[in-house]
Amino acid sequence: MKKKHPFHHWIQLEQPRLGTRVVYATDDFFAAKERLIDSAVPVFIDDKYDDHGKWMDGWESRRKRTQGHDYCVIRLGVPGVIRGFDIDTSFFTGNYPPAASIEVCVSDEDVPDAGWLGILAKTELAGDSHHYLACDDERVWTHLRLHIYPDGGIARLRIFGEVRADFDGVDGYVDLAAIENGGRAIACSDEHYGSMHNLNVPGRGVNMGDGWETARRRGPGNDWVIIALAQAGVIERVEVDTAHFKGNYPDRVSIEAGLFESDDLATPDSELWRTMLPETKLKMDQQHYFEALEALGAVSHVRMSIYPDGGVSRLRLFGRVGGGE
Repeated sequence: MKKKHPFHHWIQLEQPRLGTRVVYATDDFFAAKERLIDSAVPVFIDDKYDDHGKWMDGWESRRKRTQGHDYCVIRLGVPGVIRGFDIDTSFFTGNYPPAASIEVCVSDEDVPDAGWLGILAKTELAGDSHHYLACDDERVWTHLRLHIYPDGGIARLRIFGEVRADFDGVDGYVDLAAIENGGRAIACSDEHYGSMHNLNVPGRGVNMGDGWETARRRGPGNDWVIIALAQAGVIERVEVDTAHFKGNYPDRVSIEAGLFESDDLATPDSELWRTMLPETKLKMDQQHYFEALEALGAVSHVRMSIYPDGGVSRLRLFGRVGGGE
């Protein structure tokens, strides 16, 4: 079982596939600012150099010979509430910044000039390390400004949080599980090969690694994942996509749902789960659509169970916000 970090149950708001971009940096002479939010885990290639010197997998400014410090600006693709950060200095040893701070703002501009507020005070950093830093703020933000003191390199900035979509005036089908609407995977039995947070991202999976996949189950039972809907609603259509999963797709799937007052109450063993889709056979590398669902009324959370194990690329839960009236 892979070790989970403290913000694992939140989504990564910095993902480029959500539309997030690094829109400005005071300097990125040694390593491009765009690498700061690359979805891949940073790597070190011992003998790789480019025209500017040693190639590093992250954002790195040159050695500052004047007063001041470097910073970069990140525009979130989907505005969100921030719950924590990981300032990752992996492989930066003699060239990491001694400290960093983060500001946030709300703006329609790519690179805002004003309105910045501190959300993470100046914090000491160590080289080649993850720095998991919590944030206690309920406001929704569109931009972040990462300051490094005075210069140096950071491999990745992970921004953990949640999306709070505005459903006022929405009439008709919406994907209540979609990350861009505020849906979020909050727990699962296992994610040895693929993260549960891949299940509700935009678009179809690009390969087998772009989905949720469990280890091979050698004992009794089955695997499961719990999704918190963007908002309570009536689910009328389910899509289970096994794209790219061929020799490792689940044999069967079932879906239960319930109305819970909080995520903490939506536990795997809760008695409030009710069957929406009974155990149903799946096929490899295919989109499966289910409309003959049990009428449960408004629900807030869904538990998808797979039998006995395997991989699912995407889960879509289409329905109507609220009571569906």
